Amino acid sequence: MSAVVLVVDDEPAVNDLICDALRLSGFRTHSAPDGLAALQFLRTTSVDLVVLDINMPRVDGFEALTRMREAGDTTPVIVLTARQERDDTREGFERGADDFVHKPFSIEELVWRVKAVLRRSSADAPDVVLALGEVRLDPDRHLVTVNGAEVALSGTEFRLLEILMENAGRVLSKDQLLSRVWGMGPGVESSVVETYISYLRKKLGDAVSIRTVRGVGYQLQDPKA
Repeated sequence: MSAVVLVVDDEPAVNDLICDALRLSGFRTHSAPDGLAALQFLRTTSVDLVVLDINMPRVDGFEALTRMREAGDTTPVIVLTARQERDDTREGFERGADDFVHKPFSIEELVWRVKAVLRRSSADAPDVVLALGEVRLDPDRHLVTVNGAEVALSGTEFRLLEILMENAGRVLSKDQLLSRVWGMGPGVESSVVETYISYLRKKLGDAVSIRTVRGVGYQLQDPKA
């Protein structure tokens, strides 16, 4: 059976757009217009993931997420926001969000994130280890090895490598990486991506190839391929 996603957004056009894109990608969807309706729905219906907007009437996304976690509901949640404050990103993760997406967003990227979060949270997640060439990344143990030897990465370096490995062979833009790793909105001018790509290249050496596609972004490749 395909995974079931609950989309919670008070903007009907956005809600419909997300639901349509997810259905085209093979998911089953339900929708709710605000946090209160979502909480009422979740009391009687099990879903595999929630896409949850922050700014909504009655019960906003942060409050809905808090109530879910306090009730013991561990359903994965991807939070949506039109606000650009870094504190929102921090607060979302502290309240139990699994990922964070800033509006306006690429619908294709949102679908990638839904797939990635579901993969990490699936029943088989403890056994899922990302591999490329000599590099192994174990999300559950927060462990990266090259030829069996552990490589010490910071939390940000680990997250960046994880996203690159999940999308190995695909060119990811600077905006996509800024959003998915640092929670920054599109168009933000920052050299942080280049800096952390440099860190990964130094720490992983010849084990992987992180190709710079000028004017586009970055692509992780197996150097032996």
